[in-house]
Amino acid sequence: MAFKRRVCDVNGNYNVILCERGIRTFETATRFTMDLNAVPVLRHFDAFTHHRGSSHGSESRVHPALAKASVAVGADGLILEVHRNREALSDGPQSLVPEQFRQNDV
Repeated sequence: MAFKRRVCDVNGNYNVILCERGIRTFETATRFTMDLNAVPVLRHFDAFTHHRGSSHGSESRVHPALAKASVAVGADGLILEVHRNREALSDGPQSLVPEQFRQNDV
């Protein structure tokens, strides 16, 4: 992430949104581990807009909690995957279906 920020600084492009979607760890219960510390730490170093992709790394039942926690630590926005077909080839199993999205007040 620091390298990406540096490239933007050098080239003068400040119209950037950083999206943190999680990191690979040895944890097997989730696809990725979302580090909630990342938002306040990155805020300390730059003024870019920070979004969190809470649906990328886990199953749909934990999205509301991750989304609310992301906002609580200062994320500017959320990127959530919503798909009608859970069998979709790209990220279907971790996507919210539209009914879940409407029910969860995410």
